[in-house]
Amino acid sequence: MINQFQKAYKEKVEKEKIPLGKRPDWLKVKLPSGSNYSDVKDLMRKQKLHTVCEEAKCPNIAECWNHRTATFMILGDTCTRSCGFCNVKLGLPNELDLEEPKRVAESVQELNLRHVVITSVNRDELEDGGASIFSETIKLIRGKMPQTTIEILIPDFKGSEDAFGVIMQNPPDILNHNLETVPRLYSVVRPQAKYERSLNLINWFKQRNLKTKSGIMVGIGEKPEEVLNLMKDLVNSGCDILTIGQYLQPTKVHLPVDRFVPPEEFKMYKEKGLKMGFKVVESSPLVRSSYHADEHARAVF
Repeated sequence: MINQFQKAYKEKVEKEKIPLGKRPDWLKVKLPSGSNYSDVKDLMRKQKLHTVCEEAKCPNIAECWNHRTATFMILGDTCTRSCGFCNVKLGLPNELDLEEPKRVAESVQELNLRHVVITSVNRDELEDGGASIFSETIKLIRGKMPQTTIEILIPDFKGSEDAFGVIMQNPPDILNHNLETVPRLYSVVRPQAKYERSLNLINWFKQRNLKTKSGIMVGIGEKPEEVLNLMKDLVNSGCDILTIGQYLQPTKVHLPVDRFVPPEEFKMYKEKGLKMGFKVVESSPLVRSSYHADEHARAVF
């Protein structure tokens, strides 16, 4: 579903921009294949689990799954928010699957993961936004795999500190929450989110001594100076790790790509970000929030 602001923005970009043509060479990826890829896919189907790798059409799925890593997506496959960039299904979610944390923990054990990333759809219809399922998943993984570092990529829970507190009952090693884009574009990219609320979330968990992380897309209509200002806001909010990647339109009904950002600009963001104070900046066209997440964890611990 696309709202009136997203529709107007889409029409404006398509009317004013120069046709992009084919994707440049730096955005080409191999088709998924390989025995490890098949093993991970089979395990996800056996356990009736979802991965953001598949739902969001991640371009790195072949590389990551062949390294036997994946980002688990809990709380179902249906989201209550209409973000203009996201390919995850929008609608009224099904009942809460209380056995899901157990299956995720079993899968982490079967894959023998050193680092695991857990994310979710937005479940705004739930009182705690699904925070209790995150907490239970972390607890069960700790019980089976105490040596595994755990990263969670969470929604904003509408800014509820009660929900944040539920997360802290079984805290992760890394708390990730994506800003996604610059504040000027929130009405079209993240219409149900608030820029300041997301910054406050990151700061809340940083004040409780968690390692914090965030990610953004570029090429969706932002200006470089806006990206740099966003990066300063994140550093001031206590963010340790930043990921920056190229936005790619998942279907024709989603927001269009404004431009293909050249590798040199990604390099500039990384260099400036490290000088600003980020401990890690992963910045290149195909980067997504969980890309090289295990390496990020080793870098901050």
